[in-house]
Amino acid sequence: MKEKADYILDFRETIISLALLKMTQVVREMKANQVLEIVTHDPDVRSDVFKVIPGSTCELIDMELDRKDECCRIQLKKRKQSKA
Repeated sequence: MKEKADYILDFRETIISLALLKMTQVVREMKANQVLEIVTHDPDVRSDVFKVIPGSTCELIDMELDRKDECCRIQLKKRKQSKA
């Protein structure tokens, strides 16, 4: 992984809909430039992530498939909020 994560969510044993809900809660709590790492068995979660979290909120900084542990690791960094 590229950066040290401030938050790690392990969703390998979690129902995806519940996982996505928990992820949105964590993203709301995060401060700008903090990193969230998501661990899952489902590589399709990457597309699901940006269905529930707008791209303007977080950026994808890394994604890797770990064949040994049979999981996918995704890192997101929370963007700074622009002032309107």
